[in-house]
Amino acid sequence: MSLKPGEVNLGTTIMAVEFGDGVIIAADSRTTTGSYIANRVTDKLTPVHDKIYCCRSGSAADTQAVADIVRYYLEMFAIKDGKDPTVQSASALFHELCYQNKDALMAGIIVAGWDKYEGGSVYTIPIGGSLHKLPFAIGGSGSTYIYGYCDANYKKNMTRDEAIEFVRTAVALAIARDGSSGGCTRLAIITEQGVERLFTPGDQLPKFWQDSLDF
Repeated sequence: MSLKPGEVNLGTTIMAVEFGDGVIIAADSRTTTGSYIANRVTDKLTPVHDKIYCCRSGSAADTQAVADIVRYYLEMFAIKDGKDPTVQSASALFHELCYQNKDALMAGIIVAGWDKYEGGSVYTIPIGGSLHKLPFAIGGSGSTYIYGYCDANYKKNMTRDEAIEFVRTAVALAIARDGSSGGCTRLAIITEQGVERLFTPGDQLPKFWQDSLDF
């Protein structure tokens, strides 16, 4: 599916991973319009409830609209039921909206967060609207460059520091290879205690072998 004329594309790298106390989500910050970089510092980590976030890839307009609708329904459910929604229920809403409108949307979503039933959990809704629960998920144009790294380095029940290093390195590797990913990295650590945001400027990202080559 191609973008509509003038539509802004989140050529991007997004990911989320479960760890011992919750989940960590991460993304780069580059937004492109064709070959033009429209925004170098986009925040692609979008809260839909207190401890539930989504990472967005695809069309910026489509993903923003879907996230706004899900946020509205989750707020209504919380008021009606008198309790916080679960990550699974938020993912089901994203799944329903994306699948029922799959011919009109270009939206790849990762939903992650913490609730009292499952603890930290990660769900992915790729373009087309299917729903998958995974211990970690990656998405966007940069994800094609880091499947091997993620498969080789993921492990269950990582510590907070191990999970931060895992996602920060993965996103930096994608930025180094993918022309549509770039800028800085933004992380959100979601646990029972709440949400902590971390920011790494582009000049402080991990360096790799190609950065030391002398051309």
